[in-house]
Amino acid sequence: MTRLGKMMLEELERRNYTQTTRAAYLFGVADFAKHFGRSPDQLGLEHIREYQAHLFRVRKLTAATVSVRVAALRFLFVQVLKRPWTTADMPYPKQPYSMPTVLSEEEVAHLIAAAATPLHRVLLMVLYGAGLRRAEAATLKITDIDTERMVIHVRGGKGRKDRDVMLSPKLLDELREYWRGLKRKPKVWLFPGQRRGEQPITDKVVWYACQQAATRAGLEKHIHPHTLRHSFATHLLEAGTDLRTIQLLLGHEDLRVTTVYLHLSNRHLRATTSPLDRLSLETT
Repeated sequence: MTRLGKMMLEELERRNYTQTTRAAYLFGVADFAKHFGRSPDQLGLEHIREYQAHLFRVRKLTAATVSVRVAALRFLFVQVLKRPWTTADMPYPKQPYSMPTVLSEEEVAHLIAAAATPLHRVLLMVLYGAGLRRAEAATLKITDIDTERMVIHVRGGKGRKDRDVMLSPKLLDELREYWRGLKRKPKVWLFPGQRRGEQPITDKVVWYACQQAATRAGLEKHIHPHTLRHSFATHLLEAGTDLRTIQLLLGHEDLRVTTVYLHLSNRHLRATTSPLDRLSLETT
């Protein structure tokens, strides 16, 4: 790692950014430097604008991905290099809004049944059964599974906030089955990585679990770990759970973020009558 990279990592750690954000920011800055073949401290805002255009026009990246790259460079320039930066100089790209993909309960069951390994199966069940983000699922500790209260403790979720979510009895049975199948029992991480269990699996393992299961199940929808989180929330809403409870389970800071599931719920759509049905129309 370069001297500038170490400085940025130290600043990210001091500000308590998550491991996922650290990795994304460091990757973005490294890619920016690679694009120009120069150290970022030798580049300016005009280079960032050129780089941003390149990401859209040539590499065809999404607005969300480009926004993360811009955020990484903003952190570098403002927090590490102490240079001025305004949104007028470098606005974030406008992101088109699209409704998230939601699976039916039958599709979720097919997805879980198609898991490639026992680890993949239990990861999919954690994502759907508790509505966790992929990084939250990957970094669960053994002590986070509270069987007495039947809750899962989510430590340091998005925004570094802790929360509790329900522990499904069916998920608990699956976790116990997974645990019995481990040849070497880990001491800390529920899903240990391959380096003697000293670190948890990466969130890429969770991603691959979804991708492989979707392919094996023959599901044509674009499925990723967050799809199961969206499905968890939508199915809860359709079962009558109130939005405030869903907000707390998902760890949303703003209730307005949770209201997107009203648009995804078939029950709410079916219960809403079109104004056309109230008109008395003459037949032709």
